[in-house]
Amino acid sequence: MEFPVLESEHLKLVEIKEEHTDSIYRIFSNSEVIKFYGMAPFTQVDEANNLINSFSKGFKENRSIRWGIVLKETEEVIGTVGLNNLVRAQKRTEIGYDLLPEYWRRGIVSEAVETVIRYCFNELALFRIAAVTFTENESSYKLLLKLGFQKEGLLRGYIYQNEQSNDTFVFSLIQPEWRKSF
Repeated sequence: MEFPVLESEHLKLVEIKEEHTDSIYRIFSNSEVIKFYGMAPFTQVDEANNLINSFSKGFKENRSIRWGIVLKETEEVIGTVGLNNLVRAQKRTEIGYDLLPEYWRRGIVSEAVETVIRYCFNELALFRIAAVTFTENESSYKLLLKLGFQKEGLLRGYIYQNEQSNDTFVFSLIQPEWRKSF
């Protein structure tokens, strides 16, 4: 299967390859970016290579898709957006995203997530997209609510990070509700 490159007005969502190693390292070594990610910041470039390889493996095994978020005006990878726990037979997935802090609050993640949602429902024919956020990650769950996701509940001790188990909220968007809003 060929990797799906997606485009929106300001963004191109591309396959993350070895040539993006420096950008991926910059993103995942930033403590602000991964504060609510469920892992420690990268300290070595090899970690970025390993992550890129895991993105590629997940796509080849048809269980995930991770795109690099590229600003059309600069051609720079400034974040990622993707599908985890993709189970096409069950018509469901989970979405996740990250972005360098200097690009926060510009509508970039909204545009990227909307583009991926459209792809999920129109091209992959999925029924449900879930998202899991740390309870403290207010900007992320406000974004999800703005995009039509509904908060389903609390997952106690769901993500282990910083030597502790952290509570998270789970959100979902189902295809019939999304269709009504368009």
